[in-house]
Amino acid sequence: MLATPCSTADLLNTCQQIAGLTLGQLAADLHIAVPANLNRDKGWVGQLMERALGATAGSQALPDFPDLGIELKTLPINQLGKPLESTYVCLAPLTGVIGQQWQDSWVCRKLSHVLWLPILAERHIPLAQRVIGQGFLWQPSLEQQALLQQDWEELMELISLGGIAKIRGAHGKVLQLRPKGADSKALTRAVGANGEPIHTLPRGFYLKSHFTEAILQQHFQLT
Repeated sequence: MLATPCSTADLLNTCQQIAGLTLGQLAADLHIAVPANLNRDKGWVGQLMERALGATAGSQALPDFPDLGIELKTLPINQLGKPLESTYVCLAPLTGVIGQQWQDSWVCRKLSHVLWLPILAERHIPLAQRVIGQGFLWQPSLEQQALLQQDWEELMELISLGGIAKIRGAHGKVLQLRPKGADSKALTRAVGANGEPIHTLPRGFYLKSHFTEAILQQHFQLT
């Protein structure tokens, strides 16, 4: 653990080594303190996994494993293997979006090759006792790619036409846009209904839980 993986085989081998450990056990191995809860440390689990698996991108606009072109996504699940929440992908651009193409978007690039790492994380399980599942690699099928692209294009069109205030979580079949900010004061620039510049909460793209559930079912052949 900690060494930067040289290949997908290296990465999957490390996933195999940590599968079955609790977050507390892994954190102890890495000499990392476990917070009491995630209320003020929402990104802690992802950061722990990045450290354990040797991800090097940090906050740079790169895949988590730049040399492999692979993005890491932790996925909290329940005992039945169902995702407990939607999955954050990246921040959405709210200005200068006219003419952007799906293939060049950060969403498309981040989801082109993903290492999914399920975590048994039901609310009643203390953080340190939550169990790491078996990580696996995923690339979207043509059908999945088409669904993602359609949602992204529709959402980006609404943003470019000044419809940011009208977008709700129900928009999109598999991809949604939701506020993403530490607090209500963290505003960013966007385009208003009449084309005027406005300030609004940052928005993030999220994968809907039924989409990630289908990915899990496909890989583990769950029923």
